[in-house]
Amino acid sequence: MKLKNVILPAVLLSAVLLLTNCGEKTSSTASASTTKDTTKKDTAKKGTLKKADTVAEAPVTYPPLDKKLYDSLMKRLANGDTTGKWPVKNAPYPLPGAILPFKRVVAFYGNLSAKKMGILGELPPDEMLAKLRGEVKHWEKADPQTPVQPALHYIAVVAAGFPGKDNMYINRMPEKKIDSAVRLAKRAHAILFLDIQVALSNIRAELPKLEKYWQMPNVHCGIDPEFSMHDGIHPGKKIGSYDAADVNYVSAYLANEVRKYNLPPKIFIVHRFTRKMLTNYQNIKLHPEIQFVMDMDGFGPPELKTGTYRDYVYHDPVQFTGFKLFYKNDSWLPPHHMLTPEEVLKMYKPHPIYIQYQ
Repeated sequence: MKLKNVILPAVLLSAVLLLTNCGEKTSSTASASTTKDTTKKDTAKKGTLKKADTVAEAPVTYPPLDKKLYDSLMKRLANGDTTGKWPVKNAPYPLPGAILPFKRVVAFYGNLSAKKMGILGELPPDEMLAKLRGEVKHWEKADPQTPVQPALHYIAVVAAGFPGKDNMYINRMPEKKIDSAVRLAKRAHAILFLDIQVALSNIRAELPKLEKYWQMPNVHCGIDPEFSMHDGIHPGKKIGSYDAADVNYVSAYLANEVRKYNLPPKIFIVHRFTRKMLTNYQNIKLHPEIQFVMDMDGFGPPELKTGTYRDYVYHDPVQFTGFKLFYKNDSWLPPHHMLTPEEVLKMYKPHPIYIQYQ
C-alpha cells in the first residue's frame, strides 16, 4: 500500500473539516459554536463533582502481579507472530493493578457536546451506554478468554478552527464538562480517557492543566499527533506530529502521578496513521507505571486499515497496540463494511488490546 493512500483521505478531510480526529468531522466554526452553546447549557444543568469524585480515592492495595500469567497473555496477544517483534522484548513488568493485558479495553470516543465528533456525543447518554454495552458483549463473545473493560474516550482539549483568546486554536473543555464525563464513566463502570489535541500549543503546557484528573485512579490519557501543529500552521492544514521526546514527557509525568498518589498504572494512548505523525519511535521509554498503546487511527475499507496497521503499528513495536473503528467512515468506500471483532482478531498480529469506536 502506498503512503499516499493512507494520508490523502485524512489530509483532504482535515483541510475542510476541523475539530476532531481523522474521522467523522464537522466544520470547525460550527463545531466550536456547538461546543460553546452546549457547554453553557450543560453547565447550567449540572453542578460540579463532589470532592470524593475529583480527588484520588483512599489508597488501594492490589495483589502482586502474576508474572507468569502476564507473560502467557502477552504471548497470546502476539497471535502467532514469529518475527521476534511481538511480544516486545525487555519491556518492564507493570505495577500491580494493571489493566493490560488482563482485560481488553473497548472505548467510545468523542465529545459529549458535539454529535459529529464521535459516537460518545452522537447519541443521548443512555442510548450511547447501551450501545457500548452491546459492543462489550460482542468482543467478549469473539474472544471469551479476554474480559472486556468498557471505557469512555473524551476529547478534553480540542483543536479548533478559531484562534481563541490565546491564539492557540484550541478549545479547552471547562472542568464542569470534564466532570460530567467522570460521572458518566463512573455510572457505566467504565474507565475514562482524556484526549488532548494541542493545536498551536504544546503538550508540556496542556498536560498539567488536567492535573486533578490524573490523580484519579480510573482516568487515563490519550494524545493526538494529528493536531500537534508546528511553525504556526493551523489545525487541519496538514497532519501534525509528535516526537518520542514529547511522548516521553507525558509518560514521565503520568508515571510520577502514579507514584505520588499510589495509583494503578495509567494507560497511555498515542494515535497514529502515518509514519511522520510519530518520529523516533524507537526512543520511546517504557515505565512500570505506564501501559503504552500505539493506536491505529486511520479510517477506510479493510484493506487500507490493514496496510496502515502493518506499516505504522506492527512494524514499529513499542508495547501494546490499539485499533480504531469508525461507524460511518469505514463504510464510505467498497466493500462498505466496518470490521467486526471476529475479523479484527483473525486478521491482525499482534491482537489489539485497546479498541476505540468513533
